Amino acid sequence: MSDKLNEYVEGVFAPYEGTRSVGELKTDLLADLQERYRELLAEGKDEATAFELTVDSIGDIEETVREVSNLSRVLERQVVTRFDASALEGSDFAGVAARQGRFGASALRGSDFSNADLTGSKFKSSDMRDVNFDGANLTDANFTTSDLSNASFRRARLIRTEFNMSGLNGVRFADAALTDVAFRKTDLRKTVFERCTFTGVDFSVSDLRGLNFDRAAFTGVKFDRAGLEGLSLRGAILRDCSFRGGWSKRYYKALRTVNFDGARMDKLTFAALKGVGVEPANVTVE
Repeated sequence: MSDKLNEYVEGVFAPYEGTRSVGELKTDLLADLQERYRELLAEGKDEATAFELTVDSIGDIEETVREVSNLSRVLERQVVTRFDASALEGSDFAGVAARQGRFGASALRGSDFSNADLTGSKFKSSDMRDVNFDGANLTDANFTTSDLSNASFRRARLIRTEFNMSGLNGVRFADAALTDVAFRKTDLRKTVFERCTFTGVDFSVSDLRGLNFDRAAFTGVKFDRAGLEGLSLRGAILRDCSFRGGWSKRYYKALRTVNFDGARMDKLTFAALKGVGVEPANVTVE
């Protein structure tokens, strides 16, 4: 009857062989079933009854095995997506699913990642000039210290995406909602933002001089110690935004050059500006 248990387990797992997790689950399950079978025999059950009760005790094991197999195959496919230090100029990655992909220190100039799912992928210190990320999912992606000159992020999904200390000359963000995106210590003077919204974005210690953010919406955004000379926020909406410069007189002098004409802001943001000697005129405080 023990052989019959082996045959039963082999039959259940046969369609899902080939992944490590499924093999481990089969070994553990068979050991548990054999132990349960022996216990039932010791209680005085005959072999046929003990077998039926043993099999019934595990419930719908086929559904569990199917779920484990599907998850294992997904994870194994993800492991393959490793292109660190690779020469991939002009590659076609449009529409691919490469979650947790690794592209660090790679040459990707001119590649197409449009509409790709790149959730959690790493592109640190890569050459990504002229890359197309239009419509891509870049949630939790990391581009720290990469060269993204002239890259396009039209309608990209940007949540907790990191661009710290990256080269963003000529980069175009259009029709995108940036949420908890980090641009710390980044030169943004030649970066274009069109019809974007900003929630929880961190511009700390970045160079925003001369940028045009007219009529954009900012919620919980940090402009701390950033370069602000000539920044335009005309008609913008600011909610719970931070303008902290520490002890830097230069920062607060630059803050006075920001154009807030026609902007709407909450009382907290207005108070934060007023507290450092900047009291914008022609603004609506709500």
